Amino acid sequence: MESTRDIKGRIRSVTNIQQITKAMKMVAAARLRKAEEKAHGAGPYAAKVEELLRYASAASPEFSSPLFQRRESGRRGFLVISGDKGLAGAYNSNVMKEAAAHADRMDPDSYRMYLCGKQARNYLKFRGYSIASYHFGFSDKPQSVHAHMMAQEMIEHFLKGEVDEIHIIYTKFYTALRQQVTMTQLLPIVPPETAGSEAQQEFMFLPDAEAVFSKLLPEYVEVQIYNAMLQSAASELGSRMAAMTAATDNATERIADLTLSYNKARQAQVTNEISEIVGGVNALQ
Repeated sequence: MESTRDIKGRIRSVTNIQQITKAMKMVAAARLRKAEEKAHGAGPYAAKVEELLRYASAASPEFSSPLFQRRESGRRGFLVISGDKGLAGAYNSNVMKEAAAHADRMDPDSYRMYLCGKQARNYLKFRGYSIASYHFGFSDKPQSVHAHMMAQEMIEHFLKGEVDEIHIIYTKFYTALRQQVTMTQLLPIVPPETAGSEAQQEFMFLPDAEAVFSKLLPEYVEVQIYNAMLQSAASELGSRMAAMTAATDNATERIADLTLSYNKARQAQVTNEISEIVGGVNALQ
């Protein structure tokens, strides 16, 4: 049996860990509210941009863009959005396993990885996957400027022919306890279905529909990336809050078990001391 001193030391260690996990849970919960509002708020804007694309397409049915171009060579790019930090349950590992699963089905020369987040880079680089670019520092607090930067990079690589398709792999946020890894096609853009005649009369495009179309396409790519970043940020914080809640609960149970062990050890020690005193008294008699 362990000594009471050793058990008390373990109780102190687990208590310190409990305080840390509890603080991390509270921080994640506080930040999750704002991240959840941003994730849900990006949806209507993305829907409106897609709606405008439909109206512009209806007003200019002959318009074509390199961002619509489909190619047959099959070189794929994967924009993988993960976290910069760990301690978020299975959040990072699920995203990286999804990316690795798609890459494993392809030749090493037929895909490119564009990574957002330190965890994805550490995981994929260690396992020998090819990494085309790497960005970090904004996984749990993305801004529109980060999405703009990534959109420009993705469009540039696509237009240069370095990849023929680009897909986003990210975690879609539903609730703090439910997230799901998702892959969606970013480029080439699927041409929107044209709106009806009533929709054509609803908007007036200046200087013309083609000019608006040309402006909206890069904006659409940026909005898709920004929405994926916001969804991933909320998912990361939700996963971290759940993981730290479980860790805090486990620490509480462990402290209770160690306290019971300490009491048993202390009781045995006292009993042994009493037995020694009684034995000594009997010997003197």
